[in-house]
Amino acid sequence: MEHKNESFVIVGITKDGKTFRPSDWAERLCGSMATLGNDNRVRYSQFVRPGCTITGQKTVIVDAHLHKVNLDAWQFLIDFAKSHELQVESISDDLV
Repeated sequence: MEHKNESFVIVGITKDGKTFRPSDWAERLCGSMATLGNDNRVRYSQFVRPGCTITGQKTVIVDAHLHKVNLDAWQFLIDFAKSHELQVESISDDLV
């Protein structure tokens, strides 16, 4: 992904078309940036949250605002996708 200020989605499909494992990778990745609420429930970041495609593939949705508030986290997510050769798609900020 070249443009660093766009919202994007990491899709749980590798560039060669294989499903990324483990099956809970998106929840784990989002959990690394989550907090615990007063009720001891996980609260995902407003900038990084799990999702899925219409076909049921796991995804991680990354809001462009993360680039401004935590550049290290932004870069970590980009590096994660690159190192695991996952598909990354830019999305409109209206959809985040």
